[in-house]
Amino acid sequence: MSSDGVYAELGVPTVVNAAGTKTRIGGSRIRPEAREAMDRAAESFVRLSDLQAAASDRIAEVTGAEAGYVTNGAAGALLLAAAASIAGTEPGTMARLPDTDGVADEIVMPRTHRTGYDHALRTAGATIVDVGTNDATLGTGARNVEPWEYADAIGEDTAAVAHVYKSYEGPPLAEVCDVAHEHDVPVIVDAAAELPPAANLSWFTDQGADLVAFSGGKGIRGPQTTGILAGRADLVESVAAQHLDTHATASVWDPPERLLDTERFDGVPRQGVGRPLKVGKEELVGLLAALDAFLAEDHEAIAREWRERAERIAGDIGGVDGLSTTIEDGAKSVAPTVAVAVDPEGAGTSAADLVLALRREDPRVFVGADGVDRGTFTVSPMCLTDDEADHVVARIRANLGDESGD
Repeated sequence: MSSDGVYAELGVPTVVNAAGTKTRIGGSRIRPEAREAMDRAAESFVRLSDLQAAASDRIAEVTGAEAGYVTNGAAGALLLAAAASIAGTEPGTMARLPDTDGVADEIVMPRTHRTGYDHALRTAGATIVDVGTNDATLGTGARNVEPWEYADAIGEDTAAVAHVYKSYEGPPLAEVCDVAHEHDVPVIVDAAAELPPAANLSWFTDQGADLVAFSGGKGIRGPQTTGILAGRADLVESVAAQHLDTHATASVWDPPERLLDTERFDGVPRQGVGRPLKVGKEELVGLLAALDAFLAEDHEAIAREWRERAERIAGDIGGVDGLSTTIEDGAKSVAPTVAVAVDPEGAGTSAADLVLALRREDPRVFVGADGVDRGTFTVSPMCLTDDEADHVVARIRANLGDESGD
């Protein structure tokens, strides 16, 4: 693996990414189409509200939602979604966020959907109301959360229901949306890592979701600092009002009407809670270019490539003393993933020690580490070239004393 380039100039080791589209190691490789579009965008000035209005039209077209918005990552989309659900088109409420005294600010959420990422919802001023249990782990057939539990938790202080999408969690999103809409409450979906398949761009809206957050820097392969929020036009309008630079004299406040109708506001909103989540013109244009390229891809061919690479990696690693491999599909990843079980006695080291040793190399080798305390790690083919996949296998072997890895 080459150590040349800008990172070498800065004295920073590069990473061979066998962990997937993880933000902490740079997400994914930005598409050439996006890089070229960003260069062209840097040549001129543009009013950001005009650009967001154009983006809204394109996002609506590909998602089937009423409107869309380009955000600072999927977490930024979640923060803005919460702010829109709480404040609506009330400039006074917008100005006070995250202070929500006297305002409905509760977001109902299953306990099994709670993660560190819901910090984004709370940053807007939301209070999370947990529903459900973890009883599915008992193996009794019980579900972690039932539709009636959502209904029971929704009250006059409810601003939204939040749903972190994973196919193995329940109840189905359509059922959640039906319950929420019976109480006139919007549903916010965190679908950050659910692309590909491209069909997911519209699937969540088809289920009834009111706002859906996608990452722009994962499967779409746009700028790492971007995300997409797709949903109801009135909520996207509130997002725009709380995100854009609205520091304007009322008499000349003239945003594009299809994005933000000034007649619906009692006055020019102050700089909103989303203002720190700035999206530059270059990133915004790059995201749209990446989105178009993503839609034009042959996703079946890419899936076959991932499968072939995963099978080769599994075969090469599975022959090492102390290691055994399986290929996992579906629930936890958009790509097939090689799960590697480490027998410390046979391998001469633990999964955690092996993963840490790989991360300390130059270039660093990152594999998935979620299961290291249970003696496993994973290798994702998504962000690897064939040469990089060979390097990962060689370094795993070398760290276990296998001469074929030298």
